This record gives sequence, structure tokens and C-alpha cells, in this order.
Amino acid sequence: MKHQARKRFGQHFLVDESITDSIVRAVNPRRSDNVVEIGPGLSALTRPLLDKLDCLKVVEIDRDLAARLRRQYAPERLQVTEADVLTVDFAPFGGALRVVGNLPYNISSPLLFHLMAYADQVRDQHFMLQREVIDRMVARPGDSDYGRLSVMLQSRYDMEKLFDVPPEAFDPPPRVVSAVVRMIPLPADRPRARSEEALSATVARAFAQRRKMLRRGLGDWAALVPWQQLGIPETARAEELSVAQFIAMADALHEAGAV
Repeated sequence: MKHQARKRFGQHFLVDESITDSIVRAVNPRRSDNVVEIGPGLSALTRPLLDKLDCLKVVEIDRDLAARLRRQYAPERLQVTEADVLTVDFAPFGGALRVVGNLPYNISSPLLFHLMAYADQVRDQHFMLQREVIDRMVARPGDSDYGRLSVMLQSRYDMEKLFDVPPEAFDPPPRVVSAVVRMIPLPADRPRARSEEALSATVARAFAQRRKMLRRGLGDWAALVPWQQLGIPETARAEELSVAQFIAMADALHEAGAV
């Protein structure tokens, strides 16, 4: 019996084999790789990944699809975690993780932030997402798409948009164009904030009123920022600052006790 896509899970099943092949080529798995697939659905990616892997781990929220996967594949080949991925602890999956998936678009941003907590044990991530989200992820300072998502993810990953995926590659087709992104965690010697919480709070407040100059948008925090020392013009807007400048600003505000 054909599985009916469930709207509450944001299900759009990939049915175009040429797109599937392109994703698997981009991942380029080796037999012993430690791969976790998020949202395997009807196995469009699962099957070709298993052709190249000794074992694959998957996270599936849909009870019916999880049961189908357990029937289709032996447990030593496919390890099924039936859960909401936003609640899953990725630490037990082990190190050098390669995470792949056609992510549910309705939870894409929360999921990307959830996975940031495990970046130290991740080798790379390949995701299909709404193209608009990926454009925001890889946007540079000065771009109209540059925002909180850009800064936070670029502080932790090197990211590359690989290719677009048209709506007709899915069943049911989404109303948007999709794309595939590669995310590689930055090394331990990357520029990093003294406090991740301070960086998150600083970036969130800076972009809350992105049309305003930062001096006004930051409210009472603005007086605590050593603008000249950080090389940031007082007339600057959030979308003009680099990731490194946001990190420096967050460190200054953290040192001043603002956040």
C-alpha cells in the first residue's frame, strides 16, 4: 500500500533517481563510514547509501515508515532510531559522523542549530533543504540574505551550496525549489567566541531590527561596545559585519557583563 505523505511531518519524498545519484556522489561514502541519515522516508537515499556502506543508521519520526524500514533491512545493516530528530542525542552514534538527509523543511533551522551541539564529532553533513534557507546559510556580509542563520552557522561550518533540486523531483512536490548543501565543521583552531551563548544573544539582538544602525538596534548594549577598537563603524548595520566582527563584539559584551 502506498504511504500517504503526512503534512505534520513536512514529508516530501524524493523520487528522482538522478537527484539521488547526485547526492550519493557528493557524499561519496566508503564502506566503513559512520553515516546517519535523517528522515529516510521511503528509502530513496537509504537504498543507494546501503549499496556503498556496511551499516547505516537512520532517524525516522514516522512510526509506519520506521516499521517498514525494519521489515526491509536486517538490523545489522540498518539501525533505526524511531524518534523526533530534534530530541535525539547524536553523541551515542560515535565519532567521524557523516550526517545526510532530505530534511523536513518545517524544522530545518531548529534542526541545524540542534546539530551544532555535536559538530565536534561530525566529519561532514549533506542536506537537502529549501533553496531559500541554503541561500541564507551561505550568504556573505552585505547580501540581503545575510542574517542570524548565516552568522551562527558560518561560525561553526564551512558551507557550500552544491546544486538545485526542482519541485517535480518530489512526491508530493513542494511549492519551493530545493537545493543541496555540504557542511564541514571548522577546525578546533577556528576563531571562536568565549561564550557561545553570548554570541547567540548578540547576533539575535543585532538582527532583530536589521534596518537600524547597530548603535540603535543593540539598545543599552551599544554603550558597552568599543566600536573603534573593534574596527566597526558606529553607523554599521548588522548585515555589514563579518562573523569575526560578531565574535569580537560578543566577547566585548560578555567581558562587560552584558550577556
